[in-house]
Amino acid sequence: MFTSPQRLLLLVIGLLLLPALLTHLGLLAFTGDEAIRALVAMEMRISGNYITPTMFGDFYYNKPPLYNWILLAIFNLTGRTDELIARLPTVFFLLTYATTVWFFVKKHTQPMTASTPIINYQLSILNFLALITCGRILFWDSMLGLIDTCFSWVMYTMFMVIYTQGEREKYGRLFAGTYLLTAIGFMLKGLPAMVFLGIALLAYFFWVKKWRPLFSLAHLGGMAVFGVVVGSYYMLYAQQNGLSTVFSTLFNESAKRTFVEYGIGKTMLHGLTFPFEMWYHFLPWTLLVVYLLRKNALQLLRQHRFIAWNGLVFITTILPYWASVEVYPRYLLMHVPLAFTVFFYLHFKNKEVGSPTVRWVEGIFQGLCWVLLAASFAPLLWPAVQGVPFLHLKVGFLATATGLLLWAYRRWEAQRMLSFVAVLLVARMAFNWFILPTRLEIDCNNQVRQTTLEAVKKLEGRPLYIYKESLGQEPTTGYYFTRETGQILRSKKEDFDLEARYIMNIYYYKTKYDKIATIKTLWQCGDLDVVKIKEK
Repeated sequence: MFTSPQRLLLLVIGLLLLPALLTHLGLLAFTGDEAIRALVAMEMRISGNYITPTMFGDFYYNKPPLYNWILLAIFNLTGRTDELIARLPTVFFLLTYATTVWFFVKKHTQPMTASTPIINYQLSILNFLALITCGRILFWDSMLGLIDTCFSWVMYTMFMVIYTQGEREKYGRLFAGTYLLTAIGFMLKGLPAMVFLGIALLAYFFWVKKWRPLFSLAHLGGMAVFGVVVGSYYMLYAQQNGLSTVFSTLFNESAKRTFVEYGIGKTMLHGLTFPFEMWYHFLPWTLLVVYLLRKNALQLLRQHRFIAWNGLVFITTILPYWASVEVYPRYLLMHVPLAFTVFFYLHFKNKEVGSPTVRWVEGIFQGLCWVLLAASFAPLLWPAVQGVPFLHLKVGFLATATGLLLWAYRRWEAQRMLSFVAVLLVARMAFNWFILPTRLEIDCNNQVRQTTLEAVKKLEGRPLYIYKESLGQEPTTGYYFTRETGQILRSKKEDFDLEARYIMNIYYYKTKYDKIATIKTLWQCGDLDVVKIKEK
């Protein structure tokens, strides 16, 4: 099945993949959202309360607790709560997600045609690799300890279960499986999971022109699965805290990004710019969208039901984000393999007939390889990275690897996409070695970490509180103080302990104090002080 060039390139990709994803994974300090996930998990660990999440000791309503439980499990398993450990689940879920994409694409496109079964192999493996190496994931989201990769994996699997079981008319399995996955998605991120289930089910049964299953006992059984999973948790939750605030907050978290918050004008402007912005974030593979501009694109899509389903579920489920003004690219990770499956299918179909569009696309990718080859020498001239260990050895590796892969790209025409994937992984190694270390000195998150760790040494074991509203909701500061002190950082508004220490905004509060240390916060990278107050 595999030719020698394929085996060699897959071996190279296999050798590069884990080093590319793991090198310096824990180097940078947490971003705000990362710190929220880790802080809530640590407060669970300290308090022993795993049912009602808290942040700064107060109830945290914005997200259900499943991802916090995942972090808590890995914290307890490893005995560590640092950045590397908190980000490892992202890498695990990314690889699991990509493997799931490979499985379903291979399962439903084998063979695509009797004469070209090799396309099935390339389509499935390239979808696996393209998900990992698109720009947004490779150079951003794969390095952050956030919910979205795990949530997107669950939602993509739910889309595929609808198709797989629906085509077999196994409606009991369809509804049981999809509602179970939706329950998991709800426990990760709340209401969006239910929205995507509803849209995908309606899209599928409208597509196949069958409405009766939606009103069947099997559908009621699926709803019961969801009710048992989610209802069981909230029954336990209700015993410790009321349900009205948690459900209203979950609804507001979803509704606040829409025209309800921003109005029609901004929503319409977002509708015009959204496709171009998302196209940019998931380069270089989104360049393949050019195949949709060809006259026969829709005709080709209709020839393959699985490919058509990917296109249909992409178009219908992306509409909520298209209509929402405040959308981050990481919210769309569930849609990425849907689009890429369509793009690669059209690429290979056009390649079969010798379309000039293929030469145009592959020419651009070759040009990017040349650019990355030239850029591999840039660290030798960049003053900021001259202190990087083994600088010349690393530059030599980057230049040699990129040069050899560029040679393979030009020589092995049938394997050009695999060669390009390998070049992107080499680029990620360069990013790890030279870009990430330069951020240590200039990124405010790292300054927050450094000043917080220095301040903890001056506490001398005394309790630490937030003086009234001095800190606000700054989870990064809260995470590092909580991690280092082993205590939940709470706000104190009265009955001040003169032996304790307080994080205080000295420009807002005029209480007499002795300053112990100064720390950075993410709010405009400003300063707060750790003090000992001198009066109650």
